[in-house]
Amino acid sequence: MLVSEEALLESIARDRAAGRTIAFANGCFDLLHVGHVRYLRAASREADRLVVAVNGDRSVCALKGPGQPILPAADRAELVDAIGGVSYVVIFDDATVERLLGLIKPDVHCKGTDYTPDTVPEREVVRAYGGRIAIVGDPKTHATRDLIARIRDGAREPDGQAATDAG
Repeated sequence: MLVSEEALLESIARDRAAGRTIAFANGCFDLLHVGHVRYLRAASREADRLVVAVNGDRSVCALKGPGQPILPAADRAELVDAIGGVSYVVIFDDATVERLLGLIKPDVHCKGTDYTPDTVPEREVVRAYGGRIAIVGDPKTHATRDLIARIRDGAREPDGQAATDAG
């Protein structure tokens, strides 16, 4: 469910009152791919509810550079919301998720396998409120930048064969 920050905080308060645990994941999710799906499905197994924070358009442009995002934040958020196990989706425009983490204080902050618990940028915020960090998903062999490059290069598959339209 795509929610505002205010509605998210109210929903989380109700969930906690009912004894539910909260996991948190975040990302740009531009051109959704299988790595994103695996990351979010794995994150959803870490708690009863999964909050996904999607970087707003300005934040993606600052992180990834000109030409990104490919899809606007509302579209990216809707796609993320369609993934099984995602409970709440919120769009944020901050440079980092530290403020949101401090507000929500999820039981588990989930990051992809390109991190370790000691390299997660928000680790001190999570540790300060007593949360746990979980590294989830499959090995980082999928990247939006690689997908964009393949599209620009004529949609060649990694083995060099031209992609076919399977319908």
